[in-house]
Amino acid sequence: RLRALNRLQVILQHLKMSKQTDSTTEVLLEKKGGAGIITLNRPKALNALNLSMIQQIYPQIKKWEQDPETFLIIIKGTGGKAFCAGGDIRAITEAGKVGDKMSQDFFRGEYRLNNAIGTCKKPYVALIDGITMGGGVGVSVHGHFRVATEKTVFAMPETAIGLFPDVGGGYFLPRLSGKIGYYLALTGCRLKGRDVLKVGIATHFVESEKLPALEKDLIALKSPSKEKIADLLNSYHMKCTIDQEKEFVLDEHMEKINSLFSGNSMEEIVKKLKQDGSPFAMKQLETINKMSPTSLKLTLRQLREGASMSLQEVLQMEYRLSQACMKGHDFYEGVRAVLIDKDQSPKWKPAALEEVSDEFVDNCFKPLGNDDLKL
Repeated sequence: RLRALNRLQVILQHLKMSKQTDSTTEVLLEKKGGAGIITLNRPKALNALNLSMIQQIYPQIKKWEQDPETFLIIIKGTGGKAFCAGGDIRAITEAGKVGDKMSQDFFRGEYRLNNAIGTCKKPYVALIDGITMGGGVGVSVHGHFRVATEKTVFAMPETAIGLFPDVGGGYFLPRLSGKIGYYLALTGCRLKGRDVLKVGIATHFVESEKLPALEKDLIALKSPSKEKIADLLNSYHMKCTIDQEKEFVLDEHMEKINSLFSGNSMEEIVKKLKQDGSPFAMKQLETINKMSPTSLKLTLRQLREGASMSLQEVLQMEYRLSQACMKGHDFYEGVRAVLIDKDQSPKWKPAALEEVSDEFVDNCFKPLGNDDLKL
């Protein structure tokens, strides 16, 4: 009897331990040479960021930033398919539905992490190999160096799920050349491989299979400066010949993108697309018509305002928007249609751009007093 009890205790202890190791292995934080290395380790979930990962990464970056023996920070994903496909949307949805505090904590934690990366004093190198979307863009794009590969797939697809391109999208998207950031934000267009470099999301382009060697060389650098790191990345970048001759996928459409997406309102952009009537314009119109009208209006204003804000001001604005979306209808409906039932036919409320009033949009941008994001 006693032995059975003992055995039960051992099993329980083991379960407790395996549960702990599971959550801690979702992200690996290790020091190699002069480099702090963050490995997103949820390959089955395409390395999607959850709250516990965010809560582990943030203090570690802060620690490494202060450590005189850490000269650079590297972030990467496991599994070969994705760097990081986004935030753990399902968990946020479940929490938001029941008014759980997690839907505040998640965005708050995530945006604080984005800011820590954007203000990091140590060189920060993101190896964005594979799918890099939403939250994955947030933990890479604000760093000093972003290394794309032929497997990189970039997108900010939030308007399709009743959200908006957050994680500092309001900061980096309007700063891309011309109106391409507006185009990417509103349509959720995907860019692949070298195009991610050409649009200015990545700083370097390296063959996927050369990344382990690059990482080894980065780790081996002796007390490197930002310049030394840049030199090493440049040497790998210059040697990479994949798709070198390929034209930028949107090259022929850039003129149209710049004129069509320069409207002051969503209604105006839609009108321009209809008037243009070209196959390219009609394709964009078809895409935009599938998106949440509320999301489109929030996104356009987010980018227009973010264009002249600091990253901190943008993240504060985006936190307000995130909480407005958590209180609304379209986010839950979008997640249902795209991720849960996968019927791809969300019923947006309101269903048309004209029905989303300026007053409603204004309210989403209002300060939250004590609940505002503090950075």
